[in-house]
Amino acid sequence: MTKKDPPAGNPALRSREWFGTSDRNGFMHRSWMKNQGTPNRAFDGRPVIGICNTWSELTPCNAHLRGIAEAVKLGVIENGGFPVEFPVMSLGETLLRPTAMLFRNLVSMDVEESIRANPIDGVVLLCGCDKTTPALVMGAASCDLPTIVVSGGPMLNGKFRGRDIGSGTNLFSMSEEHRAGTLSAQAFLEAEAGMSRSAGHCMTMGTASTMACLIEAMGLSLPQNGAIPAVDSRRTLLARDSGFRIVDMVREDLRLSKVLDRRSFENAIRINAAIGGSTNAVIHLLAIAGRTRIPLDLADFDRIGRHVPLLADLMPAGRYLMEDFYYAGGLPALIAELGELVDGSAATVTGRSLAQNIEGTVNWNPEVIRPRANPVVKDAGIAVLRGNLAPNGALIKPAAATPALLKHRGRAVVFEGLQDFRTRIDDPALDVDADCILVMRNVGLRGFPGMPEVGNMPLPRKLLESGVRDMVRISDARMSGTAYGTVILHVAPEASLGGPLALVRNGDFIEIDMENGRLHLDVSEEELDRRRKDWTPPPRKATRGYEGLFLDHVMQPDTGADFDFLVGQSGAEARENAH
Repeated sequence: MTKKDPPAGNPALRSREWFGTSDRNGFMHRSWMKNQGTPNRAFDGRPVIGICNTWSELTPCNAHLRGIAEAVKLGVIENGGFPVEFPVMSLGETLLRPTAMLFRNLVSMDVEESIRANPIDGVVLLCGCDKTTPALVMGAASCDLPTIVVSGGPMLNGKFRGRDIGSGTNLFSMSEEHRAGTLSAQAFLEAEAGMSRSAGHCMTMGTASTMACLIEAMGLSLPQNGAIPAVDSRRTLLARDSGFRIVDMVREDLRLSKVLDRRSFENAIRINAAIGGSTNAVIHLLAIAGRTRIPLDLADFDRIGRHVPLLADLMPAGRYLMEDFYYAGGLPALIAELGELVDGSAATVTGRSLAQNIEGTVNWNPEVIRPRANPVVKDAGIAVLRGNLAPNGALIKPAAATPALLKHRGRAVVFEGLQDFRTRIDDPALDVDADCILVMRNVGLRGFPGMPEVGNMPLPRKLLESGVRDMVRISDARMSGTAYGTVILHVAPEASLGGPLALVRNGDFIEIDMENGRLHLDVSEEELDRRRKDWTPPPRKATRGYEGLFLDHVMQPDTGADFDFLVGQSGAEARENAH
């Protein structure tokens, strides 16, 4: 190479605008990369592959992603690419306050701008914990480069006193047993280490496993991404193979927009029902669809997924855990069991169709992955409820609910927010019985802010002590995908915006009819109008910084809770060089 001639290579690659010139800027870009020991041959026109890493010790689910990144790099190098790893903000459900959902859109912006601003030809997204997956896909979708996802994988099965326990699911159940006095404090403490005994995210079908499976279902990862345990060597192999594959995707110009289409999202809705996936998937799929401008709305989840059977017998809706799911055949085996319910013609990052990817798949354990003739639940899809209490919709997960409560009329016991709930729920004087409906408001996207996972409210202690284990609960919050119960979530519009949830009073009767999609507050329109005139908006939570931006621009859950100014794509055209 001479000073006059740029390095050889494919001029169509974005990275050539940085590394492929012989001027002062080309000198600068290559020279500074060389301080890491990068050789001249790295700039010979090889595709530059960005490895977007959400590793953080503050995100326990993702704390092993450094090792996953190294495996991806090996695959990239093996196929003639140039890997460059870069960090973005990491979102951990367990430690981050006030809630990880508050920052999902921020991370998507971090990803989008990091990709667009840097010499990247294709990107590998390393994610695991709940919000990291949608945030990274949303950001990458806005840029539309060749993209492949590698999830960190679930933990090994939890173990406690001779039985398997699942993250989140058994935390909630054991917490209620401890509060009821049927599980000792010592036993509750002992379960901590046994529940989380390896690297990885939740091994129940919580939001992390749900999103990893749905990314696979949508064709954005290699087969088996959804289920291989984090510590299984086959997870490392999948990461290496993904690194190898992304280089070919760049050469083929197989962009994210050439993989995702309407079929991808319809398959995700059906498969979410069949795996007993998280209600959080709804809000994330809507947001991803918004970035790609693929039509998708709340009604699609009810219409497309309602009558799909639950085949994965996994906690929280079933008995087993993700490790068992993988050994039984993982998502490919479940898709095969669904048969014609899934559109096998949908594209994938392998360059083959979804149907081609699962050819020859065997279901090795029909107890874990049920055949369609013997489902866990016949109609398992997330149901959308509407009515005068939720004009823009609310969600319920029938597979995790008590069947007898899916058609219910009860007296409202209202809590003004999370602090009010925590202060009063165990008060012996609380006027509540098993037929009542617990209502919590001002815990939505703007009201909290961030819409925390508190919708599965703990039951009153006095009812737990009497043997009650489920009640209808309604809120404008979310709940963990690991949670269970007859819980109505994502009520829209939320209370802090003056939605009808803000008008409910103690003693009002509420009717739920899941089969007919109805959520009704049994109060006359005249009375609601009077209450609406008397209603005062709660004080604004923030005026500056990111929280202020969030409050100004976040949309409601029925449209994906993205920022209004982020809907759609901006592309990845390299910007003018300022040097």
